[in-house]
Amino acid sequence: MSVDTTFTALRPRLIGVAYGLLGSVTEAEDVVQDAWLRLQRSDIDEIDDLTAWLVTTTSRLALDVLRSARVRRESYVGQWLPEPVETSPDPADTVTLADSVSWAMMVVLETLSPAERAAFVLHDLFNLSFDDVGTALGRTPAACRKLASRARQHVAARTPRFDVDPSVHHTVVEAFADAATSGDLQGLLDVLDPDAVLTADGGGIVRAALEPIVGADAIARFLAGIAAQGPHKSMRAAIVNHNPALLVFVGDELDGIVALGIADARITSIDFVRNPEKLTRIRRGKR
Repeated sequence: MSVDTTFTALRPRLIGVAYGLLGSVTEAEDVVQDAWLRLQRSDIDEIDDLTAWLVTTTSRLALDVLRSARVRRESYVGQWLPEPVETSPDPADTVTLADSVSWAMMVVLETLSPAERAAFVLHDLFNLSFDDVGTALGRTPAACRKLASRARQHVAARTPRFDVDPSVHHTVVEAFADAATSGDLQGLLDVLDPDAVLTADGGGIVRAALEPIVGADAIARFLAGIAAQGPHKSMRAAIVNHNPALLVFVGDELDGIVALGIADARITSIDFVRNPEKLTRIRRGKR
């Protein structure tokens, strides 16, 4: 198999690795392109395992970007949320860069240190051996094992347990969409968990709440107020990172994505991504 063919076949996996580390499709694609350019400048005959070389190189480049991104995000305007990716309702039918990474996990991964995140993503999500993880991180396999263990405990403790029944999702998502677009305050209160949290990401480019909004009453009043101000919004059900979501439209223009956490038939989390730079890979038309 030629080098070009190998890279093309491996590219979705490489983007998946980089996306799991960075939470940004754009940055993931840039990293994979950089790995390809480095391969072109390398002596191919000296590479024993091309797949391992590409995964390791992509991981190292992504880790470098992740470390610098952590600094950039300290000055980010408002809350930072990962870039969402539309996926199939059935994970078995989806072959994308978000295959192994749910929305809830992507959010939790943001709370890990770069080294912990890399060890966890590479080993637990993409099944690299700790020898390979060590090569990518420049650490011993034993050190990487400890990093992954700490990350695993953190992820297990912080990743919320949501309902998985599609019929529950459908009912709750529709009720939320109807209430949010009409400004039905009681309808919102009926579907929101009392301790629900709304997090919005406008990136300083579009208007969005700068701090999380906590509690059903505060969220309901906030959303009802938005609906009353106009312009009129419509919503379409979608799946992002294997999570129930709504695409928000103003007219025919995509205005944002709402990822919903649902437990016991109530919405416990609302992540509203409005930063237009994070919406470029979402299908724009209403269906």
